[in-house]
Amino acid sequence: MALLHRAELHPTKLELLAAWLPGRRWYRAPADADVVRVAAYRFDDPAGAVGIETMLVNAGEGPIHQVPLTYRDTPLDDGDDWLIGTTEHSVLGRRWVYDACGDPAYAAALAGAIYTGGAQADEFIEVDGRLERREPSMSVRGSGAEDADVPVIGAIRRVVEDEPTLIVTDSVQLAVVRRLDDGNRLPGPALTGTWSGQPTPVPLAYASS
Repeated sequence: MALLHRAELHPTKLELLAAWLPGRRWYRAPADADVVRVAAYRFDDPAGAVGIETMLVNAGEGPIHQVPLTYRDTPLDDGDDWLIGTTEHSVLGRRWVYDACGDPAYAAALAGAIYTGGAQADEFIEVDGRLERREPSMSVRGSGAEDADVPVIGAIRRVVEDEPTLIVTDSVQLAVVRRLDDGNRLPGPALTGTWSGQPTPVPLAYASS
């Protein structure tokens, strides 16, 4: 379960992404185009310490891009290369926002969803002391089985920032599709997703041992 807050962010997530995305080699949109949110999904962090959200965004006439993010209340150890920026959250205070492909918490959550046939986390907002479920803007599903063994991820060894972005961990390799209209297809277990206007499942990420 992902617990969300009615809060203001300064700068906003989209403002952070508008400054960061043009510098990515896999980004295909005008540098000055407005970045618009298309949909998003979240995973749970079992430790409850890291926010894990993946946003689908587009800009101008460019393709839909997939941008996994993690939110932390303290800096990620050795995470400077993956820091997108910081934002002031009106409820939680300062948050460090990372490209999640460099964050072990995201790698573990993604691998778990792919191998066990997992889905996005249910999202709840606290309103007047009670929790209200928020309808998801998209649905994701792993191709594996609920009782499957999930590789334990202790560390990320390297990240190849390309299309797709490769996350090489100490136990599994993950491939995160960045541009969702390029027809990327790789073998092996996968995470797929659907959203408004896209009823056919689209590959979002892959795993391989």
